[in-house]
Amino acid sequence: MQSPSKSLPRTKKTTNRAVKKADPYFSRAIGKAFELIDGLSQSSTPLTLNQLSASVGLTKTSTFRILHTLEALGHVSKTAEGRYLIVGGHGSQRPLQRIDRMIQVSAPILERLRREFKETISLAAVFENHIEVVSTLESPQLIRMGNTVGRILPPHASSLGKAITAFQPPQIRERLLRSYGMTLFTPRTIVDETAIQEQFQLIQEREYAEDWEESTLGGCCFGAPIRRPNGYAIGALSLSMPKIHLKTDEQPRIVSAVRRAALDIQTQLV
Repeated sequence: MQSPSKSLPRTKKTTNRAVKKADPYFSRAIGKAFELIDGLSQSSTPLTLNQLSASVGLTKTSTFRILHTLEALGHVSKTAEGRYLIVGGHGSQRPLQRIDRMIQVSAPILERLRREFKETISLAAVFENHIEVVSTLESPQLIRMGNTVGRILPPHASSLGKAITAFQPPQIRERLLRSYGMTLFTPRTIVDETAIQEQFQLIQEREYAEDWEESTLGGCCFGAPIRRPNGYAIGALSLSMPKIHLKTDEQPRIVSAVRRAALDIQTQLV
């Protein structure tokens, strides 16, 4: 457990106090909001209200009001236990820098998967209110499943989307589903809310997701989450292929390789 005194770097507090004294127009509330964001960004675990209020030198009531505002604006999230975390992950890097780092680390791992299976390999990341493809290596085969960098993924249908959404706090999971909508892509797409929540529970237990013609007819896909130390997913990778390419006994080997690749990326990002 991280102690309150370590939630924020001392230099940041000192800088804010200096600015406040020098500038009569400085907004103390906004300054404290940024202190809280910085503290949550640098924490590897969600923090309690007590920890956060002590770190910024405010009462719990004042800290709660700022956190509630940040949560309403989508910058901060709260776990079921009432602890706070930054949306998009922890660490001193900003979300886009973390995603760039994930792309860099994953490049040789994605290539390794493509060489082994000769199918399309993709990497996706979670943003504030959507999931997006950030890297893809296309299959060299004539008949293949394609993907595109920048494509917004359905959190309820694609294996990448489901693998990421299943490993989010409930309120972020809900936001991703509501932002995209429960669109019906094929007769196999799950659009029932109870059924998709059951799917997320199964994905959490298995630690991988499947897409059996749920987003594209004739295609199947296997995805695994790339998680942060707090258990929430920053991204996921997947192997997608035409169903006609899948041999009866090959699925366990594919799933194992995809999960191993995701863990390799995850380990290098810690």
